[in-house]
Amino acid sequence: MSGEQKAKAKAEQAKGKVKEAAGRATGKEGMTAEGRAEKAKGDARQAKEKIKDTLED
Repeated sequence: MSGEQKAKAKAEQAKGKVKEAAGRATGKEGMTAEGRAEKAKGDARQAKEKIKDTLED
């Protein structure tokens, strides 16, 4: 996985996790859902990069 893409994936996952926690703390379901979606997007990006790495080897 390229370093830049790995960093983007981790940042997206972290941002989503924080947003999800903030939504739960404030009772805002919309923010919680946004956080979950961002986290899932980061997970998907990371999985895509791992697959690319596997295919390149």
